[in-house]
Amino acid sequence: MSTNKYYGRRRSSSPLLPEGVDIIVESPAFEACSIMDKFLVYASSIIVVGSPVWFYGGIIYLFRKWRHYRELAHAASAKTNKTASSTNNYATSSGESSQESSEKQPPLSLEEIHQCTLDYEKYQRLAKRYCTALITVIVLSIWGPHRSRKVGEFLGVRKWRLWDAWLKYIGYTVLHDKGIEGHTSESRISRMNNPHVENDNDAILAFVPHGIFPFALAFSCLPQQGYEETWGVFRPVVATATKLFPLVRTFIAWMGGIDASRSAVSSALNLSDTVGIAPGGIAEMFETYPKPGFHRNDEAFRVRNGIFKLALKHNRPIVPIYCFGATKMLRRVQLPVFIENLSRILKISLCLFFGKLGLPIPFRQRLMYVMGKTIYPPLDIESGDLLDQQAQEMHHRFCDEIMRIFENNKDHYGWGNKTIRLV
Repeated sequence: MSTNKYYGRRRSSSPLLPEGVDIIVESPAFEACSIMDKFLVYASSIIVVGSPVWFYGGIIYLFRKWRHYRELAHAASAKTNKTASSTNNYATSSGESSQESSEKQPPLSLEEIHQCTLDYEKYQRLAKRYCTALITVIVLSIWGPHRSRKVGEFLGVRKWRLWDAWLKYIGYTVLHDKGIEGHTSESRISRMNNPHVENDNDAILAFVPHGIFPFALAFSCLPQQGYEETWGVFRPVVATATKLFPLVRTFIAWMGGIDASRSAVSSALNLSDTVGIAPGGIAEMFETYPKPGFHRNDEAFRVRNGIFKLALKHNRPIVPIYCFGATKMLRRVQLPVFIENLSRILKISLCLFFGKLGLPIPFRQRLMYVMGKTIYPPLDIESGDLLDQQAQEMHHRFCDEIMRIFENNKDHYGWGNKTIRLV
Protein backbone atom coordinates (compact mmCIF):
# COMPACT_ATOMS: atom_id res chain seq x y z
CA MET A 1 0.00 0.00 0.00
CA SER A 2 1.33 3.47 -0.81
CA THR A 3 2.76 5.62 1.91
CA ASN A 4 0.32 8.11 3.37
CA LYS A 5 1.27 11.54 2.05
CA TYR A 6 0.18 13.14 5.29
CA TYR A 7 3.49 12.36 6.94
CA GLY A 8 5.61 13.92 4.26
CA ARG A 9 3.99 17.37 4.31
CA ARG A 10 4.99 20.39 6.31
CA ARG A 11 2.48 21.22 8.98
CA SER A 12 1.84 24.70 10.33
CA SER A 13 0.73 26.03 13.67
CA SER A 14 -1.16 29.16 14.64
CA PRO A 15 -1.21 31.09 17.92
CA LEU A 16 -5.02 30.92 17.73
CA LEU A 17 -4.98 27.12 17.79
CA PRO A 18 -5.09 25.10 21.00
CA GLU A 19 -1.79 23.69 22.13
CA GLY A 20 -0.85 20.47 20.39
CA VAL A 21 -2.96 21.18 17.27
CA ASP A 22 -1.42 21.50 13.81
CA ILE A 23 -2.99 22.74 10.59
CA ILE A 24 -2.79 20.13 7.85
CA VAL A 25 -5.06 21.84 5.29
CA GLU A 26 -5.82 25.52 5.70
CA SER A 27 -9.28 26.85 5.00
CA PRO A 28 -9.62 28.77 1.72
CA ALA A 29 -10.71 32.39 1.91
CA PHE A 30 -14.47 32.95 2.00
CA GLU A 31 -14.25 35.03 -1.20
CA ALA A 32 -12.48 32.19 -3.01
CA CYS A 33 -15.86 30.61 -3.78
CA SER A 34 -16.89 32.29 -7.05
CA ILE A 35 -20.31 32.54 -8.65
CA MET A 36 -19.39 29.65 -10.95
CA ASP A 37 -18.35 27.57 -7.93
CA LYS A 38 -21.71 28.21 -6.28
CA PHE A 39 -23.54 27.33 -9.48
CA LEU A 40 -21.70 23.99 -9.67
CA VAL A 41 -22.50 23.28 -6.01
CA TYR A 42 -26.18 24.15 -6.34
CA ALA A 43 -26.65 22.18 -9.56
CA SER A 44 -24.84 19.07 -8.30
CA SER A 45 -26.76 19.23 -5.01
CA ILE A 46 -30.10 19.16 -6.78
CA ILE A 47 -28.91 16.34 -9.05
CA VAL A 48 -27.20 14.16 -6.42
CA VAL A 49 -28.72 15.02 -3.03
CA GLY A 50 -32.15 15.46 -4.61
CA SER A 51 -31.86 12.25 -6.66
CA PRO A 52 -34.33 10.29 -4.47
CA VAL A 53 -37.01 12.77 -5.55
CA TRP A 54 -36.31 13.29 -9.23
CA PHE A 55 -35.23 9.71 -9.99
CA TYR A 56 -38.32 8.00 -8.61
CA GLY A 57 -40.42 10.89 -9.84
CA GLY A 58 -38.98 10.25 -13.28
CA ILE A 59 -39.81 6.55 -13.03
CA ILE A 60 -43.41 7.39 -12.16
CA TYR A 61 -43.57 9.95 -14.99
CA LEU A 62 -42.29 7.47 -17.61
CA PHE A 63 -44.70 4.78 -16.37
CA ARG A 64 -47.70 7.10 -16.51
CA LYS A 65 -46.80 8.36 -19.98
CA TRP A 66 -46.38 4.78 -21.23
CA ARG A 67 -49.75 3.77 -19.77
CA HIS A 68 -51.43 6.90 -21.16
CA TYR A 69 -50.27 6.36 -24.75
CA ARG A 70 -50.93 2.64 -24.54
CA GLU A 71 -54.56 3.37 -23.58
CA LEU A 72 -54.87 5.91 -26.41
CA ALA A 73 -53.49 3.34 -28.87
CA HIS A 74 -55.99 0.76 -27.66
CA ALA A 75 -58.80 3.27 -27.96
CA ALA A 76 -57.81 4.20 -31.51
CA SER A 77 -57.50 0.53 -32.44
CA ALA A 78 -60.89 -0.26 -30.93
CA LYS A 79 -62.48 2.66 -32.79
CA THR A 80 -61.06 1.45 -36.10
CA ASN A 81 -62.23 -2.13 -35.49
CA LYS A 82 -65.67 -0.95 -34.41
CA THR A 83 -65.93 1.17 -37.54
CA ALA A 84 -65.08 -1.80 -39.76
CA SER A 85 -67.68 -3.92 -37.99
CA SER A 86 -70.35 -1.25 -38.16
CA THR A 87 -69.69 -0.79 -41.89
CA ASN A 88 -70.47 -4.46 -42.53
CA ASN A 89 -73.59 -4.29 -40.39
CA TYR A 90 -74.70 -1.09 -42.10
CA ALA A 91 -74.34 -2.67 -45.51
CA THR A 92 -76.56 -5.64 -44.56
CA SER A 93 -79.22 -3.64 -42.72
CA SER A 94 -81.31 -2.66 -45.81
CA GLY A 95 -84.19 -4.95 -44.72
CA GLU A 96 -84.52 -3.32 -41.28
CA SER A 97 -87.14 -0.75 -40.44
CA SER A 98 -86.30 2.94 -40.76
CA GLN A 99 -86.44 3.35 -36.95
CA GLU A 100 -83.88 0.56 -36.38
CA SER A 101 -81.62 1.96 -39.11
CA SER A 102 -81.70 5.44 -37.64
CA GLU A 103 -80.49 4.12 -34.28
CA LYS A 104 -77.36 2.62 -35.86
CA GLN A 105 -74.31 4.91 -36.08
CA PRO A 106 -73.30 5.49 -39.70
CA PRO A 107 -69.82 4.27 -40.62
CA LEU A 108 -66.84 6.65 -40.60
CA SER A 109 -65.57 8.09 -43.80
CA LEU A 110 -62.36 6.86 -45.38
CA GLU A 111 -60.56 9.97 -44.19
CA GLU A 112 -61.68 9.37 -40.58
CA ILE A 113 -60.62 5.72 -40.77
CA HIS A 114 -57.24 6.79 -42.13
CA GLN A 115 -56.87 9.33 -39.30
CA CYS A 116 -57.71 6.67 -36.70
CA THR A 117 -55.03 4.42 -38.20
CA LEU A 118 -52.48 7.24 -38.06
CA ASP A 119 -53.43 8.01 -34.45
CA TYR A 120 -53.02 4.37 -33.51
CA GLU A 121 -49.58 4.17 -35.07
CA LYS A 122 -48.51 7.44 -33.43
CA TYR A 123 -49.72 6.41 -29.95
CA GLN A 124 -48.23 2.94 -30.35
CA ARG A 125 -44.88 4.45 -31.32
CA LEU A 126 -44.89 6.85 -28.34
CA ALA A 127 -45.90 4.05 -25.97
CA LYS A 128 -42.95 1.95 -27.19
CA ARG A 129 -40.55 4.87 -26.70
CA TYR A 130 -41.63 5.50 -23.13
CA CYS A 131 -41.62 1.77 -22.39
CA THR A 132 -38.07 1.46 -23.75
CA ALA A 133 -36.93 4.47 -21.72
CA LEU A 134 -38.56 3.07 -18.58
CA ILE A 135 -36.96 -0.36 -18.98
CA THR A 136 -33.56 1.19 -19.78
CA VAL A 137 -33.58 3.41 -16.69
CA ILE A 138 -34.65 0.56 -14.42
CA VAL A 139 -32.04 -1.85 -15.82
CA LEU A 140 -29.22 0.71 -15.56
CA SER A 141 -30.30 1.57 -12.02
CA ILE A 142 -30.02 -2.08 -11.00
CA TRP A 143 -27.03 -3.13 -13.03
CA GLY A 144 -24.58 -1.55 -15.42
CA PRO A 145 -20.95 -1.74 -16.49
CA HIS A 146 -20.58 1.95 -15.63
CA ARG A 147 -20.48 1.02 -11.93
CA SER A 148 -16.81 0.12 -11.69
CA ARG A 149 -13.76 1.62 -10.00
CA LYS A 150 -11.98 1.38 -13.36
CA VAL A 151 -14.64 3.55 -14.97
CA GLY A 152 -14.18 6.11 -12.20
CA GLU A 153 -10.43 6.09 -12.77
CA PHE A 154 -10.92 6.39 -16.53
CA LEU A 155 -13.21 9.40 -16.09
CA GLY A 156 -10.81 10.98 -13.58
CA VAL A 157 -13.71 11.53 -11.20
CA ARG A 158 -11.54 12.53 -8.25
CA LYS A 159 -9.97 15.37 -10.26
CA TRP A 160 -13.18 16.98 -11.51
CA ARG A 161 -13.45 20.75 -11.31
CA LEU A 162 -16.69 20.20 -9.41
CA TRP A 163 -14.88 19.06 -6.25
CA ASP A 164 -12.67 22.15 -6.20
CA ALA A 165 -15.87 24.23 -6.13
CA TRP A 166 -17.26 22.14 -3.27
CA LEU A 167 -14.08 22.39 -1.17
CA LYS A 168 -14.19 26.17 -1.52
CA TYR A 169 -17.89 26.23 -0.68
CA ILE A 170 -17.41 24.25 2.55
CA GLY A 171 -14.13 25.91 3.50
CA TYR A 172 -12.42 22.51 3.73
CA THR A 173 -10.05 22.47 6.71
CA VAL A 174 -8.11 19.66 8.38
CA LEU A 175 -6.37 19.81 11.77
CA HIS A 176 -4.39 17.25 13.71
CA ASP A 177 -4.90 17.35 17.48
CA LYS A 178 -2.11 15.39 19.16
CA GLY A 179 -3.01 16.66 22.61
CA ILE A 180 -0.76 18.60 24.96
CA GLU A 181 1.22 15.47 25.69
CA GLY A 182 1.40 14.62 21.98
CA HIS A 183 5.21 14.22 21.95
CA THR A 184 5.02 11.43 24.54
CA SER A 185 1.61 9.95 23.83
CA GLU A 186 0.75 6.92 21.78
CA SER A 187 -0.13 9.25 18.96
CA ARG A 188 -0.15 8.58 15.29
CA ILE A 189 3.22 10.23 14.70
CA SER A 190 5.13 8.49 17.47
CA ARG A 191 3.79 5.07 16.51
CA MET A 192 4.86 5.66 12.92
CA ASN A 193 8.44 6.12 14.15
CA ASN A 194 8.37 2.75 15.89
CA PRO A 195 9.65 0.13 13.43
CA HIS A 196 7.95 -2.66 15.37
CA VAL A 197 4.46 -1.21 14.86
CA GLU A 198 2.63 -1.26 11.54
CA ASN A 199 1.96 2.22 10.15
CA ASP A 200 -1.45 3.84 10.04
CA ASN A 201 -1.96 3.38 6.31
CA ASP A 202 -4.12 0.38 7.23
CA ALA A 203 -6.10 2.23 9.88
CA ILE A 204 -9.88 2.42 10.04
CA LEU A 205 -10.88 6.07 9.64
CA ALA A 206 -13.93 6.87 11.79
CA PHE A 207 -15.74 10.10 10.86
CA VAL A 208 -18.11 11.65 13.40
CA PRO A 209 -20.89 12.78 13.04
CA HIS A 210 -22.87 11.18 10.23
CA GLY A 211 -25.14 14.12 9.49
CA ILE A 212 -28.38 14.04 7.50
CA PHE A 213 -26.28 13.46 4.38
CA PRO A 214 -22.76 12.09 5.04
CA PHE A 215 -20.91 15.11 3.67
CA ALA A 216 -18.00 14.57 6.07
CA LEU A 217 -17.35 11.09 4.70
CA ALA A 218 -18.00 12.10 1.09
CA PHE A 219 -15.56 15.02 0.91
CA SER A 220 -12.85 13.11 2.73
CA CYS A 221 -12.66 10.41 0.05
CA LEU A 222 -14.09 11.79 -3.20
CA PRO A 223 -12.01 14.86 -4.16
CA GLN A 224 -8.32 14.16 -4.69
CA GLN A 225 -7.51 17.41 -2.90
CA GLY A 226 -9.48 16.14 0.07
CA TYR A 227 -7.40 13.07 0.82
CA GLU A 228 -3.98 13.46 -0.82
CA GLU A 229 -2.74 15.89 1.84
CA THR A 230 -4.27 14.07 4.78
CA TRP A 231 -5.23 10.41 5.23
CA GLY A 232 -4.69 9.10 1.71
CA VAL A 233 -7.04 7.05 -0.46
CA PHE A 234 -9.57 4.88 1.34
CA ARG A 235 -12.75 2.97 0.59
CA PRO A 236 -15.93 4.39 2.19
CA VAL A 237 -18.35 2.13 4.05
CA VAL A 238 -21.93 2.99 3.08
CA ALA A 239 -25.39 1.86 4.07
CA THR A 240 -27.03 -0.90 2.05
CA ALA A 241 -29.94 1.48 1.42
CA THR A 242 -27.78 3.58 -0.94
CA LYS A 243 -28.55 0.94 -3.59
CA LEU A 244 -32.00 2.52 -3.79
CA PHE A 245 -30.44 5.75 -5.09
CA PRO A 246 -28.75 4.86 -8.40
CA LEU A 247 -26.81 8.10 -8.98
CA VAL A 248 -25.38 8.12 -5.46
CA ARG A 249 -24.68 4.42 -5.83
CA THR A 250 -22.70 5.09 -9.02
CA PHE A 251 -20.40 7.61 -7.33
CA ILE A 252 -19.92 5.22 -4.43
CA ALA A 253 -18.98 2.41 -6.82
CA TRP A 254 -16.43 4.68 -8.49
CA MET A 255 -14.87 5.23 -5.06
CA GLY A 256 -14.78 1.50 -4.31
CA GLY A 257 -17.55 1.78 -1.72
CA ILE A 258 -18.15 -1.10 0.71
CA ASP A 259 -21.53 -2.28 1.91
CA ALA A 260 -22.04 -1.67 5.63
CA SER A 261 -22.55 -5.35 6.38
CA ARG A 262 -19.95 -6.85 8.70
CA SER A 263 -18.94 -9.53 6.19
CA ALA A 264 -18.28 -6.99 3.41
CA VAL A 265 -16.20 -4.72 5.66
CA SER A 266 -14.29 -7.71 7.00
CA SER A 267 -13.49 -8.86 3.46
CA ALA A 268 -12.13 -5.41 2.60
CA LEU A 269 -9.96 -5.41 5.71
CA ASN A 270 -8.65 -8.84 4.74
CA LEU A 271 -7.41 -7.23 1.52
CA SER A 272 -5.45 -4.68 3.60
CA ASP A 273 -7.60 -1.86 2.27
CA THR A 274 -7.92 1.35 4.25
CA VAL A 275 -11.59 1.95 5.02
CA GLY A 276 -13.52 4.98 6.20
CA ILE A 277 -16.78 4.78 8.09
CA ALA A 278 -19.32 7.00 9.85
CA PRO A 279 -19.89 4.74 12.88
CA GLY A 280 -23.02 6.58 14.03
CA GLY A 281 -24.96 5.29 11.07
CA ILE A 282 -28.46 6.31 10.09
CA ALA A 283 -29.73 6.21 13.68
CA GLU A 284 -27.36 9.04 14.68
CA MET A 285 -29.00 11.61 12.42
CA PHE A 286 -32.16 11.51 14.53
CA GLU A 287 -30.29 12.10 17.79
CA THR A 288 -30.04 15.85 17.60
CA TYR A 289 -32.13 19.01 17.38
CA PRO A 290 -35.10 19.31 16.69
CA LYS A 291 -35.67 16.05 18.58
CA PRO A 292 -37.37 16.71 21.96
CA GLY A 293 -34.79 17.00 24.72
CA PHE A 294 -32.18 18.57 22.44
CA HIS A 295 -31.23 22.24 22.16
CA ARG A 296 -29.87 24.05 19.12
CA ASN A 297 -26.48 24.15 20.81
CA ASP A 298 -26.41 20.41 21.48
CA GLU A 299 -24.25 18.13 19.35
CA ALA A 300 -24.53 14.37 19.73
CA PHE A 301 -22.88 11.23 18.44
CA ARG A 302 -23.25 7.50 18.83
CA VAL A 303 -20.82 4.70 18.09
CA ARG A 304 -21.64 1.01 17.81
CA ASN A 305 -19.30 -1.71 19.01
CA GLY A 306 -19.10 -3.49 15.67
CA ILE A 307 -16.31 -1.27 14.37
CA PHE A 308 -14.11 -2.09 17.37
CA LYS A 309 -14.67 -5.83 17.09
CA LEU A 310 -13.56 -5.62 13.47
CA ALA A 311 -10.52 -3.59 14.50
CA LEU A 312 -9.57 -6.28 17.00
CA LYS A 313 -10.22 -9.11 14.56
CA HIS A 314 -7.95 -7.56 11.93
CA ASN A 315 -5.55 -5.85 14.34
CA ARG A 316 -6.29 -2.41 12.91
CA PRO A 317 -5.94 0.96 14.67
CA ILE A 318 -8.81 3.45 14.51
CA VAL A 319 -8.32 7.13 13.77
CA PRO A 320 -11.09 9.27 15.36
CA ILE A 321 -12.02 12.27 13.22
CA TYR A 322 -14.60 14.84 14.25
CA CYS A 323 -16.03 17.07 11.50
CA PHE A 324 -17.29 20.39 12.84
CA GLY A 325 -20.24 21.73 10.86
CA ALA A 326 -21.38 18.42 9.33
CA THR A 327 -24.72 18.54 11.17
CA LYS A 328 -25.52 22.06 9.95
CA MET A 329 -25.34 21.49 6.20
CA LEU A 330 -29.01 20.51 6.06
CA ARG A 331 -31.94 20.77 8.45
CA ARG A 332 -34.61 18.22 9.11
CA VAL A 333 -38.24 18.22 10.18
CA GLN A 334 -39.04 16.24 13.32
CA LEU A 335 -41.23 13.29 12.33
CA PRO A 336 -43.23 10.91 14.56
CA VAL A 337 -41.14 8.47 16.57
CA PHE A 338 -42.42 5.44 14.67
CA ILE A 339 -40.85 6.85 11.48
CA GLU A 340 -37.46 6.93 13.21
CA ASN A 341 -37.95 3.38 14.49
CA LEU A 342 -38.94 2.24 11.00
CA SER A 343 -35.79 3.86 9.59
CA ARG A 344 -33.64 1.88 12.01
CA ILE A 345 -35.41 -1.37 11.17
CA LEU A 346 -35.21 -0.86 7.41
CA LYS A 347 -31.73 0.72 7.67
CA ILE A 348 -32.84 3.54 5.41
CA SER A 349 -33.11 7.26 6.03
CA LEU A 350 -36.81 8.15 6.17
CA CYS A 351 -36.06 11.78 6.84
CA LEU A 352 -37.67 15.00 5.64
CA PHE A 353 -34.87 17.53 5.19
CA PHE A 354 -34.25 20.81 3.43
CA GLY A 355 -31.51 23.29 2.63
CA LYS A 356 -31.40 26.67 0.95
CA LEU A 357 -34.78 27.89 -0.29
CA GLY A 358 -36.28 24.59 0.84
CA LEU A 359 -34.25 22.73 -1.80
CA PRO A 360 -31.69 19.95 -1.26
CA ILE A 361 -28.90 22.56 -1.47
CA PRO A 362 -26.75 22.56 1.67
CA PHE A 363 -26.29 25.73 3.63
CA ARG A 364 -22.82 27.17 3.35
CA GLN A 365 -21.06 25.84 6.42
CA ARG A 366 -17.34 25.47 6.97
CA LEU A 367 -16.31 21.86 7.54
CA MET A 368 -13.35 21.53 9.89
CA TYR A 369 -11.99 18.01 10.28
CA VAL A 370 -10.00 17.35 13.44
CA MET A 371 -8.00 14.13 13.67
CA GLY A 372 -7.47 12.90 17.20
CA LYS A 373 -4.97 10.47 18.65
CA THR A 374 -5.11 7.03 17.09
CA ILE A 375 -6.81 4.29 19.09
CA TYR A 376 -4.70 1.14 18.92
CA PRO A 377 -5.85 -2.39 19.71
CA PRO A 378 -4.11 -4.13 22.62
CA LEU A 379 -0.96 -6.14 21.96
CA ASP A 380 -2.64 -9.37 23.10
CA ILE A 381 -6.03 -9.79 21.48
CA GLU A 382 -8.32 -12.21 23.26
CA SER A 383 -11.43 -14.09 22.14
CA GLY A 384 -14.96 -14.69 23.40
CA ASP A 385 -16.07 -12.56 26.35
CA LEU A 386 -12.60 -11.10 26.75
CA LEU A 387 -12.77 -9.87 23.16
CA ASP A 388 -16.03 -8.08 23.97
CA GLN A 389 -14.37 -6.44 26.94
CA GLN A 390 -11.47 -5.27 24.81
CA ALA A 391 -13.90 -3.92 22.21
CA GLN A 392 -15.77 -2.06 24.95
CA GLU A 393 -12.49 -0.62 26.20
CA MET A 394 -11.61 0.65 22.73
CA HIS A 395 -15.14 2.05 22.48
CA HIS A 396 -14.63 4.06 25.69
CA ARG A 397 -11.25 5.35 24.54
CA PHE A 398 -12.70 6.36 21.19
CA CYS A 399 -15.64 8.24 22.72
CA ASP A 400 -13.36 9.99 25.21
CA GLU A 401 -11.10 11.08 22.36
CA ILE A 402 -14.02 12.43 20.31
CA MET A 403 -15.20 14.45 23.28
CA ARG A 404 -11.66 15.70 23.94
CA ILE A 405 -11.04 16.96 20.42
CA PHE A 406 -14.52 18.54 20.35
CA GLU A 407 -14.00 20.44 23.60
CA ASN A 408 -10.43 21.35 22.67
CA ASN A 409 -11.29 22.80 19.25
CA LYS A 410 -14.83 24.13 19.51
CA ASP A 411 -13.70 27.65 20.47
CA HIS A 412 -11.39 27.80 17.48
CA TYR A 413 -14.31 26.81 15.23
CA GLY A 414 -16.65 29.36 16.84
CA TRP A 415 -18.79 26.87 18.75
CA GLY A 416 -17.75 27.89 22.24
CA ASN A 417 -21.37 27.77 23.43
CA LYS A 418 -22.01 24.22 22.17
CA THR A 419 -21.87 20.95 24.06
CA ILE A 420 -21.56 17.36 22.91
CA ARG A 421 -22.94 14.17 24.36
CA LEU A 422 -22.85 10.48 23.65
CA VAL A 423 -26.28 8.95 22.94
